[in-house]
Amino acid sequence: MSQKRVALVTGSGKKRVGAVVAEALAKRGYAIAIHYRTSKAEADETVTALKLHNVEAAAFQADLANEDEVGAMVLGIIARFGRVDVLVNSAAVWESKPLENVTAADVRMHFDTNALGTFLCCQHVGLLMVGQTEGGVIVNIGDWAEVRPYLNYAAYFPSKGAVSAITRNMAVELGSRNPNVRVNAILPGPVMLPPDMSDADRQSTIQATLVKREGTPEHIALAVLSFVDNDFVTGAFLAVDGGRTVYAPE
Repeated sequence: MSQKRVALVTGSGKKRVGAVVAEALAKRGYAIAIHYRTSKAEADETVTALKLHNVEAAAFQADLANEDEVGAMVLGIIARFGRVDVLVNSAAVWESKPLENVTAADVRMHFDTNALGTFLCCQHVGLLMVGQTEGGVIVNIGDWAEVRPYLNYAAYFPSKGAVSAITRNMAVELGSRNPNVRVNAILPGPVMLPPDMSDADRQSTIQATLVKREGTPEHIALAVLSFVDNDFVTGAFLAVDGGRTVYAPE
């Protein structure tokens, strides 16, 4: 059982934002619980890489839309590490599709992972944190464009809008039970753009920011660390979007 602080990062099996966040927390001295749903091989690679740097780490599988699996994952983490001090809900799905082609199944799929998965992890891990004297920190990952949605993501944006409501609700529910439990959210902008995006679309996206460049997963990791460090912030939202939220180019 670890005597260190412990962080659980969901959706960190694949080499995406979650894996970078996990690495940043590991460098801060946290033992790391890597969550994955289907990418076991990649999760195992991440664990192996962390262990090579003398970081305590283990991978845990769960379908985050299944409350029994989420509960079993949390029990497994407690059996291995004994506690959870930081939870970063970075698991997400997104699919581009014209509104005319969106089905109920598409909407459910996005809500299952992005909204229900975030809720269940906040619930199970948050109540665990309530029982810890030191409490804990939860950081959810939303999306800046929930307030200014763009076309062809009609099934995705409602699920990300729910993340903001979950963040506010959990900040109140958990903080009322233990004032040392804090819940905040990051609203990323153009960070880690899809590799199959055309050069024209990539440049258009970059020019729509004020800083005129693409963000990186490291920018998200820095935002996570800022929420971990500042113990007077809860129920807050931080746009990490290069100014995209406030900028409306012609």
